[in-house]
Amino acid sequence: MNCTSCNKGLLKPSFIEGQFRSHTCTHCNGHWILIEDFAAWKERNPTFEFADNISFEAETSDTKKALICPVSGVIMRKFRISSSSDHRIDYSAPVGGIWLDAGEWELLKEEGLAGTLNAVVTQQWQNQIREQSTKQNFSDIYADKFGTDTYAKVKDLREWLNAQPQKADLRAYLMAEDPYSAEK
Repeated sequence: MNCTSCNKGLLKPSFIEGQFRSHTCTHCNGHWILIEDFAAWKERNPTFEFADNISFEAETSDTKKALICPVSGVIMRKFRISSSSDHRIDYSAPVGGIWLDAGEWELLKEEGLAGTLNAVVTQQWQNQIREQSTKQNFSDIYADKFGTDTYAKVKDLREWLNAQPQKADLRAYLMAEDPYSAEK
């Protein structure tokens, strides 16, 4: 197979960290992994954990262009790996294959995601990332608007208020222009 990323190398059979099958490009060192190979290996090795406390200093490439599946010839989808990273991996749904650019395997290990490679390409995982990203975006907006210290105090107050049995009355008291007035 020809490399889907650099179009210069060949995809040669290999193993990632000597654990599960992949095909590695002879030119750019990217990896083509079939989810079924990873899942079968994971099933046979349920207690195996990849070291995630590595010191990762290598350059990680992230292909910005759409990649073509080296098996089916269809355009692969890009999936974010986590809400803390904008990095994306490429996935071919018809084949169930993942393309990892050079350095992406190490990035997955650093993020603690190497053992859950098959979960990253699920809709549930992607929905979770979207939800976490949305929450973080709103948090950033509030911190910018109120200032970091004020935002922290307001969050503490909100948490305290939500824990109170009379929270509706407390909110009404706080929202009233003059809580001691008999007029509306």
